[in-house]
Amino acid sequence: MTQRDDTSRPERGERIAKWLARSGIASRRDAERMVAEGRVRLNGATVTHPATFVAAGDLVQVDGAPVENPERTRLWRYHKPDGLVTTHRDPEGRPTVFSSLPEGMPRVISIGRLDLNSEGLLLLTNDGELARRLELPSNGWLRRYRVRVFGMVDEARLKTLAEGSVFEGVRYGPIEAGLDSRKGDNAWLTVALREGKNREVRKVMRGLNLHVSRLIRTAYGPFQLGTLQRSELEEVPGKVLREQVPGLGPAPRPSRRS
Repeated sequence: MTQRDDTSRPERGERIAKWLARSGIASRRDAERMVAEGRVRLNGATVTHPATFVAAGDLVQVDGAPVENPERTRLWRYHKPDGLVTTHRDPEGRPTVFSSLPEGMPRVISIGRLDLNSEGLLLLTNDGELARRLELPSNGWLRRYRVRVFGMVDEARLKTLAEGSVFEGVRYGPIEAGLDSRKGDNAWLTVALREGKNREVRKVMRGLNLHVSRLIRTAYGPFQLGTLQRSELEEVPGKVLREQVPGLGPAPRPSRRS
């Protein structure tokens, strides 16, 4: 069957990677990789080009399984406990965030990640496009953490992190860090950053000769951990989501799914 591409009429639908992202399958970049790997089929034919369009009534399959049409964009706040990995499939067989979610949840992906030993606020969404948008450093959204460290805290060195830093050959952007309390060799810090590299807080603290023994994310942009208990999940009301993320459009009809 002939696939629709950019030479077709512009009304033919939506690019398949974007459609898959809005369906919560993966981010647009990962969806494009799925296409390149030959894992996506449209109306029975393997998709060979990312500029393939999906129209109403088309059947899309990933790895042989049909993909449902995108639903309204939804967002959840989740209090991730430590001991869970933020991935759908872990090759080491460790428990994952997604396997711990309540039954009846639609397929969701995380906005950013928290590593195995980190805890606190993790945003989940059924819309890969939204995930990509909220992860971009250009949003300028602060990610706030409470961090317990072991070692002697030099407050003057903490302040220099606001100018950016380089540790082990990696350049990190500005980090706001302040001392909250100290008891012996243990201290609690408040840390905020706008661009989070992999394990950035732990690596930067190690560069200051501080060992992170606990890391809790308390906020991601305007969304707060608040009073959520460990493993508790709460959906962000659509009105609040549209207020905080302009451009999502008018309120959609309520979904019948949980």
